[in-house]
Amino acid sequence: MDFFSDTVALSRSQFALTAIFHMLWPVLTTGLGIYLVIVEGVWLKTRNPDYYYHARFWSKLYVLNFGIGVATGIPMEFQFGTNWAPFSEAVGNFFGSIIGFEASWAFMLEAAFLGIMVFGWERVNPTIHFISTILVAFGANLSTFWILTANSWMQTPAGGELVDGTFIVSDYFQAIFNPFMAVSVSHMFLGTLETSLFVIGGISAWYILKNRQSAFFSKAFKIALATAIVVAPLQIYVGHLSGEQVHYKQPTKLAAMEAQWETIPAGQSAAWSLLAIPNEKAEKNDWEITVPNALGYILELKPKLSAPVEGLKAYKPEDRPRKVGLIYYAFRTMIAIGFFFAGLMLITVLQWLRGKLSPETIDQQKWLMRGWILAAPLGYIAVESGWIVRCVGRQPWIVYGQIRTADAASALPPGNVLTSLTGFALTYTLLFIAALYFGSRIIRRGPRLDLPLPGSVENQPAVETQPGEFVPDERPVEAQQ
Repeated sequence: MDFFSDTVALSRSQFALTAIFHMLWPVLTTGLGIYLVIVEGVWLKTRNPDYYYHARFWSKLYVLNFGIGVATGIPMEFQFGTNWAPFSEAVGNFFGSIIGFEASWAFMLEAAFLGIMVFGWERVNPTIHFISTILVAFGANLSTFWILTANSWMQTPAGGELVDGTFIVSDYFQAIFNPFMAVSVSHMFLGTLETSLFVIGGISAWYILKNRQSAFFSKAFKIALATAIVVAPLQIYVGHLSGEQVHYKQPTKLAAMEAQWETIPAGQSAAWSLLAIPNEKAEKNDWEITVPNALGYILELKPKLSAPVEGLKAYKPEDRPRKVGLIYYAFRTMIAIGFFFAGLMLITVLQWLRGKLSPETIDQQKWLMRGWILAAPLGYIAVESGWIVRCVGRQPWIVYGQIRTADAASALPPGNVLTSLTGFALTYTLLFIAALYFGSRIIRRGPRLDLPLPGSVENQPAVETQPGEFVPDERPVEAQQ
């Protein structure tokens, strides 16, 4: 069937476009929110004004990403009712409530305290402001929890069964804590945090390379680096756990990730495909570079497999993922970026231990700073690649093993879907250009270091000492309130 007359293909393309574009923004806000908690907490403890100015500067990027994330997230969710109505009717008993939790618990919590975090510096008690920042960060990451819970359930449905085309929940907690949930939430949480850390580090490296406030931005750089020491290797480990789950729970996805056409029996060693050109029509790889005996170490940390790795040819063509090449290279892109981050972090730590990252010498590390600038956008590519593997690899199922994607799409005229798809593409292109413009303007202008600190005399409300005479109230903010 021609793409432009295939409603399912058009609806899938529209959802892919809106999801990929929307994902760019909460990826940064979830991790950046945690960073804002760190720098504000350090400022409250040390009263070093640099950390206050960092909190004010980075919160501007937070607000920009939050605004575009909201504008693009709502239309994406509306598609469950427009383009995927049969899916919503079938699984709304569980899936609908989880999406509702994300909106009412997480998004509303984040939105409610965002105003205090951004505009409340001179208006509320510092402790109240810090609590607001914590709640904003918590709300952003709570969204990750609920969204990954819903998607994990689509990967490994649990807690009920389909009865006459409707999923009936028998155990709500079993559905929430489905087999994929814990690892998926952890993997995404670490992915968003790692992306944010390398964005913060990359922007800071840009300032250092330009000799603009090098000492100031070396503080942000070192906070990002210190956190990445834990996050980068932990993300690789959790990614390995995710791959193990796919091995046992979604063998067709694993076969597509590895472009594995033939089944490898248990007890045998297996080579790992480093690079290949998958040929779906011929059901083979036209060209391939392999690493001998590596697949067993990757999947089970031992040379010989204890369980078979089923090949794509073990399944009927209609029951296996399409676009094997896309899945195969998206998976390798994600892995390569993860190891690049870990390597860059390790090299930077060694330079730190050698005393090369002091405020006086950090601007001499030009190649290292260029490496961090290069790393800044790579986290986004890794996250998007991971979602491609996760969702395209799940096909042809929208709920793995139970509901096919073709049966979950609304019966809409192809022309209508094509019109909305085109509209989204144009609108999101404009939004992306606007985001780049305003984001680059925030970065080019840099932090405002002339802002008065909360509680300083310049910010105190006037009090009347004699009729008609006012002086600043120099009492601490706590005493004034």
